[in-house]
Amino acid sequence: MTALISREELQAAIDAGSATVVDALGGDYYAKQHLPGAVALAPGEVDARAATVLPDKDALIVTYCTGPSCPNSGQVADRLTALGYANVRKYREGIEDWTGAGLPTESA
Repeated sequence: MTALISREELQAAIDAGSATVVDALGGDYYAKQHLPGAVALAPGEVDARAATVLPDKDALIVTYCTGPSCPNSGQVADRLTALGYANVRKYREGIEDWTGAGLPTESA
């Protein structure tokens, strides 16, 4: 099971530039709203695109989707781990929690 990261830890990592954030929804959801600096990588795209969008397998990578009921972030995190990424964590509460706390988002 993928280790979790709290909103506070994630915000600090984003502010420090020490994490690569992965939006596991992708597509229109990503275009409409995503966490600052996030890259889009939906479950069906991981094998084809991970090496390109996530070249450093030792970097801190944080996956997220809408919230606890969305399986995408876990699916992407599990697949990245299987592909040899060593420091993958999941923001289980997702973008609903992020925006609920009044934190900034970006759009494409």
